[in-house]
Amino acid sequence: QVQLVESGGGLVQAGGSLRLSCAASGRAFLMYAMGWFRQAQGKEREFVAAISRTGGNTDYANSVKGRFTISRDNAKNTGYLQMDSLKPEDTAVYYCAADAGGYVGPDRQRYERWGQGTQVTVSS
Repeated sequence: QVQLVESGGGLVQAGGSLRLSCAASGRAFLMYAMGWFRQAQGKEREFVAAISRTGGNTDYANSVKGRFTISRDNAKNTGYLQMDSLKPEDTAVYYCAADAGGYVGPDRQRYERWGQGTQVTVSS
């Protein structure tokens, strides 16, 4: 099984940028599609973005389209979420997830491996 560790979270002002990383170890990262989800305090975990095994297919939540970019570097076993034009409502714990079946989409039940999360706080 692949293990996932997120990093890159922090405190940023509205309008700023952050890049999250998701480092994978264990089984070959290339075998997994990858997704990013987030959970704000008191709310359910929600889909942010997903990317296919080779990076050729991506999907985004409407709330982040045009501001966030998902990518991956399979040679480095790492996935990324570039977040630009951040808003206070983007504040949440961000999780990366992986699916060996290659699923690219918003259904979090399809992702079987999860990281521990990294906090992103956007101040107004």
